[in-house]
Amino acid sequence: MPGRKIETMSCIAEGTGWLVEAEPEFSRVVDQTGLPPLRRRNDGFDALLNAIVSQQLSVAAAGTIWERLQTARLVEPATLLSAPDEKLRAAGLSRQKIRYARALAEAEIDYPALRGLPDEQVIERLVLVPGIGRWTAEIYCIFSLGRADAFAPGDLALQESARSLFDLPERPGEASLREMAKAWSPWRAVAARLLWAWYRVEKDREGIR
Repeated sequence: MPGRKIETMSCIAEGTGWLVEAEPEFSRVVDQTGLPPLRRRNDGFDALLNAIVSQQLSVAAAGTIWERLQTARLVEPATLLSAPDEKLRAAGLSRQKIRYARALAEAEIDYPALRGLPDEQVIERLVLVPGIGRWTAEIYCIFSLGRADAFAPGDLALQESARSLFDLPERPGEASLREMAKAWSPWRAVAARLLWAWYRVEKDREGIR
């Protein structure tokens, strides 16, 4: 069964309070940014399709393509599968992303059933689909399913933020950050939000937009 879910800002406040007690360095983030945002999203096919569309693109470029797909009504499995490649390319999808999008549409994932599965089983099911790696599946657990203890240690922003916040000699890799984050359980998804907030603070300080 899944564990605790993050549904409201009161959950974020509870998790943040716990983390500050467990790891006082997190108080530096709260002092700079306040509570991190809720950032909950809908779950289901369109959430994963949006993730595929967004891969290796800027937020602005991904948003433009997503808007085109929505306007053309190509964000449902049936309509996406019936559309010719030319129409999907016209919306901005590359050949590879067209293949990934069609694979997702054909996967027949039982999205409501995912809500009742533990995080690792959700991840195991999603990574069977071409174009969905572990990072995408973990992000889905964090934001679309609201799992309080999900984490995405392969995320480069989380790695860099951890290096900065904890004054590490180098950026931790995925395995190292996963091990480090065990101390933040059962609120690793809130820890991730705090680290993302710290990353934005640090990049603003360095003048990077």
